[in-house]
Amino acid sequence: MKWQLQDAKARFSELIEDSLQKGPQVVTRRGIDTAVVVSLEEWQKLNDKKRLCWKDVLLGEGPRFDLSLPPRGTVKTRKAPEFE
Repeated sequence: MKWQLQDAKARFSELIEDSLQKGPQVVTRRGIDTAVVVSLEEWQKLNDKKRLCWKDVLLGEGPRFDLSLPPRGTVKTRKAPEFE
């Protein structure tokens, strides 16, 4: 459910109760999604998930040929200088 900021402030207890029973609640300001209220249990689940970094992937076991790499840039390189 989405809550306008002024409604979320006025009915804060209900906002918290809904986040516990119904799941994450979105708070909007001037019609733009601005914040999400989640239960502590949901927050801990999100923080407990280990996020892999490139170091973990490259130093870890297993094949590396199936990694999805970002596309190469289109930046033009300059010609190398010539020395005499």
